[in-house]
Order: sequence, then C-alpha cells, then structure tokens
Amino acid sequence: MRPIRASTLGLLLSAGLAGCVTQGGVQQHTTAPTGEATQAAQALYIKGQFDQAAQAYLALAAQDSDHRDYYKLLAAESYRQEGALDRAAPIVTDIRRSRLEGEDSLRFDALRAEIALKNNDPTTALSLTGKPSSHVSPQVSQRLAELRARAQAASNDPWSAAQTRVELDGQLHGIDREQNRQQILTLLTGLGTQPLAERAAALPANDPMKPWVSEAQSQLGSVDRSPAVLDQAVGTVSGDKGVREGYKVPTKVALLLPLSGPLAGAGAAIRDGFFTNYVDASRTGATRPDVAVYDSGNDAAHAVAAYDKAVAEGARFVVGPLNREGVSAIFAKGALPAPMLTLNYPSDNKNLPPSGANEFGLLPETEGAQVADHMADRGMKTATSIVSTDDFARRAGNAFRAEWQARGGTLAGQITLDSGSIDFASQLSEPVGQDPATSGVFISMKPQQARLLIPQLRLAKNNLPVFATSHVYGGSDDPAADRDLEGVEFCDAPWLFDAQPGLARRSELNAAVPATRGVTARLFAFGMDAWGLVPYIDWMRGHPGSYLPGATGQLVADEFGRVRRVLIWARFADGVARPVAGSLELEAPATAPNVESGGG
Repeated sequence: MRPIRASTLGLLLSAGLAGCVTQGGVQQHTTAPTGEATQAAQALYIKGQFDQAAQAYLALAAQDSDHRDYYKLLAAESYRQEGALDRAAPIVTDIRRSRLEGEDSLRFDALRAEIALKNNDPTTALSLTGKPSSHVSPQVSQRLAELRARAQAASNDPWSAAQTRVELDGQLHGIDREQNRQQILTLLTGLGTQPLAERAAALPANDPMKPWVSEAQSQLGSVDRSPAVLDQAVGTVSGDKGVREGYKVPTKVALLLPLSGPLAGAGAAIRDGFFTNYVDASRTGATRPDVAVYDSGNDAAHAVAAYDKAVAEGARFVVGPLNREGVSAIFAKGALPAPMLTLNYPSDNKNLPPSGANEFGLLPETEGAQVADHMADRGMKTATSIVSTDDFARRAGNAFRAEWQARGGTLAGQITLDSGSIDFASQLSEPVGQDPATSGVFISMKPQQARLLIPQLRLAKNNLPVFATSHVYGGSDDPAADRDLEGVEFCDAPWLFDAQPGLARRSELNAAVPATRGVTARLFAFGMDAWGLVPYIDWMRGHPGSYLPGATGQLVADEFGRVRRVLIWARFADGVARPVAGSLELEAPATAPNVESGGG
C-alpha cells in the first residue's frame, strides 16, 4: 500500500529548514543557523530541486561541525523527497541521534523506519515508530503513525495496522485521508469474512473500529451495514440564541436534477418535494439559503457540467445529481470545491465517498436487509425468497439473503419469477412442516405480479406470512385490486401514510400536486428529505444516534457520509394498506430555529 504522499508530509516535516521554527506548539530546532547558504538550500528544496538541495545541505554539514547532524538530516530528507531512499540510507547511518534537538530526533527515527521497511525489516521499523511520549507536531505524529501502520501490516498484523490508521483518520485531509481510508478497508476486508465477524462480535458498541468493520463486512457481502441506532431526533434541543442544535445552512444551495430527457419526470417530482419542504420550513422562521436549480441531464457529462457551473456561480452546497454515472463522474474529480448531498450512489458503491460528499438514495438493498431484520426480530428462522427479474427486485433479494444468513436464518428456497409470466404453479411448492410462527416468505416485485402470486401461493397451501419491499404497494389505495394482497406486510416511506408528524401532509397536497399521487409519491418524499437533510447533515455525521424524522423514513448518517433509512411497516387489510401499530417512532422534527417571543 502506498504511504501518505511524500510531497505533503515530507515538505511539512522539513519545515525547520530555516532554523528556529515553531510548529504545532513544538520547537523544531533551536540553534540552527539562518545564514544565506542555509536559505539558498531551503529555496532549492521549496522549488522541488531536491537533489541540489541535498548536495547543498551536505556541503553545509561539511563546513559546520556544530550542526553537522542537523544538516545531514535535511540532506537525507531531501533525497527521500527525490524518491531516492537508497541515497539517503548511507547519510542516515552517519547521523548521531544524540546531537539532534527537539523533533529532529523523531524525524530521524521516521527516516530510519522508512529505510527499514524498504529493506523488508518491519521489526526495526516498529521499534522506531512507537507513539511519542510527549506532545509533538501533527506532521511528525502523522508520519510516525503512517509508518507504524505500514510496519504492522508488513508484520502480518493487519488488524493492528487498521487500528492505527483509524486513529490517524481524523488528522488527515483531502487525498491523504481518502487513501488512508481505502487502506483501512483493504486491511479489514483482507482478514476475510469469518475472522472479521469474530472481531466485530468482540468490539464494544462505542469502539471506533465498529463502523469500519461494518463497512468492510458490507463490502465482503456478508451483511448489510450495521443497524441504525436512533437515539435523538435532530433539532429537539435548543442552543444559543434559540437556534436548534445542529441546524446550519449554507448561503447558497444548488439543486442538480434532470429537467429534460427520460428522467425529467423523476426530476420534477423530486424538485416539487424539495421546494414543498423548503417553503414549509419558513413557517417556523428558519434561516434558509438561496436555491438555484440546474439541469444535470441524464448522463455523466451533463452532471459534471452542472456541478461545475453551480460552483462557479457561487453554490456553497450541492444537492444531486440523480443518475449514478453522474455521481461517479463528480466523485472522480477528487477534492470537491463545494460539499454535496448526492441523490444516488456511485456506480461502484464499494468506495467511500470523497471528502465533503454525502450519499443519499432509495436503495433496494436497504429494503431487502430491513425485511430480513424484521422477520428475524419476529422470531422467524426459515424463509423462502421469491423475487422478480427486474433490477430493484434482484438487488433487494441479494441483500435479503446476505442479511438473513448473517442473522442465522435458513433459506428454504429461492425463486425468480419472470415478469411476463402469470402462472407460477410449477415453481411453487407446499412448505411441508414449516411453522407460520417461525417461517415466512420474502417477496420483491411490483403490485401487478404480487396480486397474481399471493393467491397462487395460497392455492399451493402456502399460508406462511408474507413480507415485501415497498414495490408491492402502488402508492395509493386500490381496495378492489389489493384484496389479493391481504395480510402482506411491507416496508415503505412513512409520509405515504401521513405517519410522520412535522411534515406537510400528503392528504392535503394530493388534490393540488400531481406528484404526490401514485408511485411518484416516493420521489416527492425523497425530494422533501433532500431539503430536510441540508441543515443537519454535518451534525448527523458527527453525532452517532442523531436522526432526521424524514418523509422516506428515519434518516441517519454514518461517519462516511452515507445516509440510511429506517422505514415504516404497513400491512394490507381489506385491500387497504395501513401502518402497523408501533412500527415508527413518532417524533416531530424541528427543522428550524426556535422563534423567540418578538422574533420574526
């Protein structure tokens, strides 16, 4: 694995070039000269002329016996920056550590450790990179930690290496942090599924390794990301000057949505939901940013162009784009000039979001995993999975299987139904010996297919309880058609049933806003949450257990910037879908500052 960029830390660590330099409250060197020759060598180093700088420092070492070891250290560091550790090595062996002052001795240890690693000697590198006993500058601390992690990995101790890098994570920024994060996951996934599960089981709830282990497990496909913890809704505590705790808005927000092409209808529904919640927030006196809408099109190029234009026109926060390819292309830019909340996940969802990015989407994997958890929590041990051939159903089914097996459940069967078929009798069998108290059926498919399946299940004498993803519900009541879904439980967005207090009610918007009806209602709710997250996303990332009572579910953000949803449960009875009692913790969100008496 690559070390943290030498161009960053190497330059910082050589900040004592000019002599008496204080960094991070620690004096680097107290007696080094600041003459013209020293300044000339420093200028060569700053220009990136490392070979010439090293030679200049060696000349100074030969001329000044009092500072010989200090200048040799700077010469060796210059060769390191040149990528020539082999030329630095003989210089390092000629340096007397006892003659170095302040942090120079630790910089010397770091050089020796790096040379030892190059020579496949991790034991020596570990002995040189212990945690400093006293306060040192961040640059020195970071470099020693990074070298310690490399030495631990080279010593076949990937768990300790990952722990060291997790400790280092909060100290890094930009590409250094992104590289360190990827290396943490590489180390953890390299442990394998079973050893990682054993490590996870032994971790206390508040251990900083826990979210990393969960992320690694999800990348291995063994489990969905760790269950969301809902401790306190955001905005329920009033802070200074009446402003709700955690509420913070930028001056200008850009909303990137497809306003033309095949995704224009989805974009319009999300836009309408976004502005409905945005306008509704004004009734509490909330500070709100200016919002500009940009057409992000339906491909990566248009999404990147929309993001760049929004930033150029002063956006301080970006919401969108909607298409996965566009998200991937913006993430590929590297460091983002404006933070963002995407409305989908990138095509390769195994990489962590870049610094400043947050991911939000209506993922089928979320629903499949939550169905598995719901069934397991009901005491079920055996399940049959029946899914359609469409992409949503396939992905939900895969997530169900992974989570179900991770919870110790047994799969009695897995059936895939062709979306064009109407007769499933040959694929269905009687669940011999299965107890409805401990066995159930998972389905993921659209209403039309489910209305055909459920009666055929019953004809096959399969009377086990059925649990489904949201796609089983058409988004509005249709008692005549949905009587065939009697008893089916499914997870869905609470706003569809006006089950989340504090939000504009769907029943009151239905007549005036077409997007609130039918299947587009979920996209409308998604747009509502896109605005609701803007003021609170930073707070949620930094405060595990805080959540936003949203239209699409209770929303939590992990420390990586991924927003996850905890959905409500509903059941069909007499052809009408209604929430299951107690399936949602009903707490009204406070999306704005308090309005003190006399306030506007």
